[in-house]
Amino acid sequence: MDDDEKQREKHVTGATVWLTGLPSAGKTTIAYELAALLGADGHRTEVLDGDEIREFLSAGLGFSREDRHTNVQRIGFVAELLASNGVTALVPVIAPYADSREAVRKRHAAEGTAYVEVHVATPVDVCSVRDVKGLYAKQAAGEISGLTGVDDPYEEPASPDLRIESQNQTVQQSAAALHALLIEKGLA
Repeated sequence: MDDDEKQREKHVTGATVWLTGLPSAGKTTIAYELAALLGADGHRTEVLDGDEIREFLSAGLGFSREDRHTNVQRIGFVAELLASNGVTALVPVIAPYADSREAVRKRHAAEGTAYVEVHVATPVDVCSVRDVKGLYAKQAAGEISGLTGVDDPYEEPASPDLRIESQNQTVQQSAAALHALLIEKGLA
Protein backbone atom coordinates (compact mmCIF):
# COMPACT_ATOMS: atom_id res chain seq x y z
CA MET A 1 0.00 0.00 0.00
CA ASP A 2 1.52 3.36 -1.06
CA ASP A 3 1.25 6.63 0.92
CA ASP A 4 -1.76 7.89 -1.09
CA GLU A 5 -3.68 4.68 -0.36
CA LYS A 6 -2.84 4.92 3.34
CA GLN A 7 -4.13 8.51 3.40
CA ARG A 8 -7.38 7.53 1.68
CA GLU A 9 -7.82 4.67 4.14
CA LYS A 10 -7.43 7.09 7.07
CA HIS A 11 -9.84 9.62 5.49
CA VAL A 12 -12.55 10.62 7.92
CA THR A 13 -15.95 11.33 6.51
CA GLY A 14 -16.90 14.97 6.76
CA ALA A 15 -20.37 16.41 6.77
CA THR A 16 -22.21 19.69 6.77
CA VAL A 17 -24.54 20.21 9.72
CA TRP A 18 -26.76 23.19 8.93
CA LEU A 19 -28.54 24.70 11.94
CA THR A 20 -31.35 26.95 10.75
CA GLY A 21 -33.71 28.98 12.89
CA LEU A 22 -34.69 32.48 13.95
CA PRO A 23 -32.23 35.07 15.29
CA SER A 24 -31.35 34.24 18.94
CA ALA A 25 -32.75 30.70 18.60
CA GLY A 26 -29.53 29.19 19.96
CA LYS A 27 -27.99 27.97 16.69
CA THR A 28 -24.45 29.23 17.30
CA THR A 29 -24.38 28.23 20.97
CA ILE A 30 -25.45 24.68 20.08
CA ALA A 31 -22.92 24.56 17.22
CA TYR A 32 -20.00 25.46 19.51
CA GLU A 33 -21.14 22.95 22.14
CA LEU A 34 -21.33 20.25 19.44
CA ALA A 35 -17.89 21.30 18.13
CA ALA A 36 -16.47 20.66 21.60
CA LEU A 37 -18.06 17.19 21.71
CA LEU A 38 -16.79 16.30 18.25
CA GLY A 39 -13.34 17.71 18.99
CA ALA A 40 -13.12 15.59 22.14
CA ASP A 41 -13.80 12.57 19.91
CA GLY A 42 -10.94 13.61 17.61
CA HIS A 43 -13.06 14.95 14.74
CA ARG A 44 -11.95 17.94 12.72
CA THR A 45 -14.66 20.60 12.91
CA GLU A 46 -15.21 24.17 11.80
CA VAL A 47 -18.04 26.45 12.84
CA LEU A 48 -19.07 28.71 9.97
CA ASP A 49 -20.82 31.38 12.01
CA GLY A 50 -23.31 33.39 9.96
CA ASP A 51 -22.25 36.74 11.44
CA GLU A 52 -18.57 36.10 10.76
CA ILE A 53 -19.29 34.93 7.21
CA ARG A 54 -21.31 38.10 6.54
CA GLU A 55 -18.39 40.19 7.74
CA PHE A 56 -15.60 38.42 5.87
CA LEU A 57 -17.06 36.47 2.94
CA SER A 58 -20.30 38.26 2.15
CA ALA A 59 -19.42 41.85 3.03
CA GLY A 60 -21.47 44.21 0.91
CA LEU A 61 -24.50 41.96 0.69
CA GLY A 62 -27.73 43.33 2.10
CA PHE A 63 -30.78 41.50 3.36
CA SER A 64 -32.92 41.34 0.23
CA ARG A 65 -34.14 37.90 -0.74
CA GLU A 66 -31.53 37.77 -3.53
CA ASP A 67 -28.68 38.81 -1.24
CA ARG A 68 -29.75 36.34 1.43
CA HIS A 69 -29.81 33.60 -1.21
CA THR A 70 -26.32 34.56 -2.42
CA ASN A 71 -25.03 34.55 1.16
CA VAL A 72 -26.48 31.08 1.84
CA GLN A 73 -25.01 29.71 -1.41
CA ARG A 74 -21.55 31.06 -0.56
CA ILE A 75 -21.70 29.50 2.88
CA GLY A 76 -22.99 26.25 1.40
CA PHE A 77 -20.09 26.15 -1.05
CA VAL A 78 -17.49 26.63 1.70
CA ALA A 79 -19.23 24.08 3.94
CA GLU A 80 -19.32 21.47 1.17
CA LEU A 81 -15.66 22.10 0.38
CA LEU A 82 -14.70 21.56 4.02
CA ALA A 83 -16.97 18.53 4.42
CA SER A 84 -15.68 16.89 1.25
CA ASN A 85 -12.21 17.13 2.79
CA GLY A 86 -13.10 15.33 6.01
CA VAL A 87 -14.16 18.28 8.17
CA THR A 88 -17.48 18.45 9.97
CA ALA A 89 -18.72 21.91 9.02
CA LEU A 90 -21.20 23.26 11.57
CA VAL A 91 -23.25 26.02 10.00
CA PRO A 92 -25.42 28.09 12.38
CA VAL A 93 -27.05 30.33 9.79
CA ILE A 94 -30.66 31.57 9.65
CA ALA A 95 -31.10 30.77 5.91
CA PRO A 96 -34.74 31.88 5.96
CA TYR A 97 -35.80 30.53 2.57
CA ALA A 98 -36.48 26.85 1.88
CA ASP A 99 -35.32 27.07 -1.75
CA SER A 100 -31.91 28.43 -0.68
CA ARG A 101 -31.43 25.60 1.82
CA GLU A 102 -32.60 23.08 -0.77
CA ALA A 103 -30.03 24.37 -3.28
CA VAL A 104 -27.30 23.81 -0.68
CA ARG A 105 -28.61 20.30 0.01
CA LYS A 106 -28.62 19.52 -3.74
CA ARG A 107 -25.02 20.79 -4.10
CA HIS A 108 -23.98 18.40 -1.34
CA ALA A 109 -25.91 15.51 -2.89
CA ALA A 110 -24.34 16.16 -6.30
CA GLU A 111 -20.89 15.99 -4.72
CA GLY A 112 -21.73 12.94 -2.59
CA THR A 113 -21.19 14.93 0.62
CA ALA A 114 -23.23 14.30 3.76
CA TYR A 115 -25.66 17.06 4.72
CA VAL A 116 -27.74 17.22 7.89
CA GLU A 117 -30.40 19.88 8.39
CA VAL A 118 -31.30 20.86 11.94
CA HIS A 119 -34.18 23.18 12.71
CA VAL A 120 -33.55 25.03 15.96
CA ALA A 121 -37.27 25.66 16.40
CA THR A 122 -37.25 28.22 19.18
CA PRO A 123 -40.46 30.31 19.12
CA VAL A 124 -40.13 34.00 18.24
CA ASP A 125 -41.37 35.08 21.69
CA VAL A 126 -38.51 33.16 23.35
CA CYS A 127 -35.99 34.50 20.83
CA SER A 128 -37.14 38.07 21.48
CA VAL A 129 -36.53 37.62 25.22
CA ARG A 130 -33.06 36.17 24.58
CA ASP A 131 -32.33 38.91 21.98
CA VAL A 132 -28.56 38.40 22.24
CA LYS A 133 -27.86 41.02 19.55
CA GLY A 134 -30.62 43.47 20.43
CA LEU A 135 -32.31 42.95 17.05
CA TYR A 136 -35.82 42.39 18.37
CA ALA A 137 -35.59 45.52 20.53
CA LYS A 138 -34.34 47.57 17.56
CA GLN A 139 -37.14 46.24 15.38
CA ALA A 140 -39.75 47.01 18.04
CA ALA A 141 -38.35 50.55 18.34
CA GLY A 142 -38.59 51.02 14.57
CA GLU A 143 -34.80 51.29 14.18
CA ILE A 144 -34.57 48.31 11.80
CA SER A 145 -36.91 46.40 9.55
CA GLY A 146 -36.65 43.08 7.76
CA LEU A 147 -36.11 41.01 10.91
CA THR A 148 -36.49 37.35 10.04
CA GLY A 149 -39.56 35.84 11.65
CA VAL A 150 -41.03 39.22 12.63
CA ASP A 151 -41.45 41.46 9.59
CA ASP A 152 -39.54 39.30 7.12
CA PRO A 153 -40.37 35.68 6.28
CA TYR A 154 -38.86 32.56 7.76
CA GLU A 155 -39.81 29.32 6.02
CA GLU A 156 -39.50 26.48 8.51
CA PRO A 157 -37.97 23.26 7.18
CA ALA A 158 -40.69 20.81 6.21
CA SER A 159 -38.73 17.72 7.20
CA PRO A 160 -35.44 18.50 8.95
CA ASP A 161 -33.19 15.64 10.03
CA LEU A 162 -33.59 16.92 13.59
CA ARG A 163 -35.84 19.48 15.24
CA ILE A 164 -34.51 21.05 18.44
CA GLU A 165 -36.83 23.03 20.70
CA SER A 166 -34.11 24.80 22.63
CA GLN A 167 -36.54 26.43 25.02
CA ASN A 168 -37.34 22.97 26.44
CA GLN A 169 -33.79 21.67 26.99
CA THR A 170 -30.29 22.81 27.89
CA VAL A 171 -27.61 23.62 25.34
CA GLN A 172 -25.82 20.44 26.42
CA GLN A 173 -28.95 18.35 25.83
CA SER A 174 -29.46 19.95 22.41
CA ALA A 175 -25.85 19.29 21.38
CA ALA A 176 -26.03 15.74 22.76
CA ALA A 177 -29.15 15.00 20.69
CA LEU A 178 -27.43 16.25 17.57
CA HIS A 179 -24.23 14.34 18.43
CA ALA A 180 -26.31 11.15 18.84
CA LEU A 181 -27.89 11.72 15.41
CA LEU A 182 -24.45 12.14 13.81
CA ILE A 183 -23.27 8.93 15.45
CA GLU A 184 -26.40 7.12 14.23
CA LYS A 185 -25.70 8.35 10.68
CA GLY A 186 -22.04 7.26 10.90
CA LEU A 187 -20.82 10.87 10.77
CA ALA A 188 -19.30 11.08 14.25
